[in-house]
Amino acid sequence: MGDRAFPFRKVLIANRGEIAVRVSRAVRELGALPVAIYSEADRDALHVRVAGEAYLVGPPPSRDSYLSIERVLDAAKKAKADAIHPGYGFLSENPDFAQAVIDAKIAWVGPPPKAMEQMGSKTAAREIAKKAGVPVVPGTPALASIEEARAAATKIGYPVLIKASEGGGGKGMRRVDRPEDLESAMRTAKSEAKSAFGDDTVYMEKYLLEPRHIEIQVLADKHGKVLHLFERECSIQRRHQKVIEESPSPAIDESTRAKMCAVAIACAKAVGYESAGTLEFLYDAEKNFYFLEMNTRLQVEHPVTEAITGVDLVKAMLRVAAGDPLAFEQEQITRRGHAVECRIYAEDPERNFMPSPGKITAYRAPAGPGVRVDGGVYAGYEVPVHYDPMIAKLVTFGLNRNAAIRRMLRALGEYTIHGIKTAIPLYVKIMKDPEFIAGKFSTHFLTPEYLKGPFGGQVDPKEALLAAAVAAFERDREAKGISSGAESAPDSGAGNHWRWSFRETGRRGGWT
Repeated sequence: MGDRAFPFRKVLIANRGEIAVRVSRAVRELGALPVAIYSEADRDALHVRVAGEAYLVGPPPSRDSYLSIERVLDAAKKAKADAIHPGYGFLSENPDFAQAVIDAKIAWVGPPPKAMEQMGSKTAAREIAKKAGVPVVPGTPALASIEEARAAATKIGYPVLIKASEGGGGKGMRRVDRPEDLESAMRTAKSEAKSAFGDDTVYMEKYLLEPRHIEIQVLADKHGKVLHLFERECSIQRRHQKVIEESPSPAIDESTRAKMCAVAIACAKAVGYESAGTLEFLYDAEKNFYFLEMNTRLQVEHPVTEAITGVDLVKAMLRVAAGDPLAFEQEQITRRGHAVECRIYAEDPERNFMPSPGKITAYRAPAGPGVRVDGGVYAGYEVPVHYDPMIAKLVTFGLNRNAAIRRMLRALGEYTIHGIKTAIPLYVKIMKDPEFIAGKFSTHFLTPEYLKGPFGGQVDPKEALLAAAVAAFERDREAKGISSGAESAPDSGAGNHWRWSFRETGRRGGWT
């Protein structure tokens, strides 16, 4: 992929923040001009500054700006954009938007609208997965009444989860442990789903007590080729929202990995998928895995996959949208080392992680070998109150998991953000937690008691010095080609790029 000249002259990024910055950089590297959109609250945002052109799309509320199909398309037409990349969130999984882009004769950087529609409904996706031979969590189709829900819960067995069919991020989701709590939980879930997604359809799943959240990255072109790029572990979650991701998973063996990747490809082929996408699974202590949903877009945590494979997923999406075939085969996508990502949120850990908007008075991102920061802020920037509080993603890479964790601890100690509160203190605590280091965790790792702290907020100077020394030792071993026990892979094909791309750009403080 990438032998012919990139045909798009301008690519509009229908998003904001760090992901808009990330996509802009990929567009520029392909020789095209990135075009930004912004709300009135984002006039001074970094994604506007790094773009070649920028267009105002409305006032701060998302519904009047970033979620307005009409205004986004109007900006694209004014810019004479050849393509639109939606990033994640906002309109990224809206099939109506995708179809409107296509109807406007603009290239859509994403999957076909039909595939988005099929996999966008969790209930429909479950049925597609089952037909494709993919195991699913015991559950129901859409629930029509409380009587139907009671009968299903009795058959499945408590505890159960009531989930929004169009949901995500934990919205419209309620755990039910007793029959007497079912009606109120269903009522609350339906109300929250209606408010968040405009659709109050809910369904039921068996609640697994200590599951892990594993997802498989897939990449497909317009010529029928579907490949996987291995798995990511996303079990460290707060209120059903991922906060730390890594690859590979410390829990998955090679046999299970192969099975999960195979069913992920089968499911993607079943809907005629194109572009980058992710199949999400729950994984239990008996090594059983169950399909949850498919995210028909780029994932927040895509950098950890890029780190271990060397494949630039954003550029791949753009190339696929341009009609290029994937120029590598499955066996050429190799995996080496380990990567960890922490989502940096503007929120206050000491106040139940309430959003912490405000002016950033000082900002210094960590750097050095094996460190990547995908950020959307700078010193002097005013973090607005209107949007998701994630302001950056910190990714570290090492030749094994312990090296990546130690490097993350060092990088967290270097990260300077003044003027607002951030979730960094929580990540310091997790990176030092013996259970996390041992890989012994589930989606319930971050209990309410754990999240109460104390966090401390700083890396102890002696620990920071030790982490820096270990990082230097690992860097020396990397330079000499010593793996420190990491799984090795052939030095051929698409997976080769990891060595120079991540290491060299790590010295510059970021890799895109």
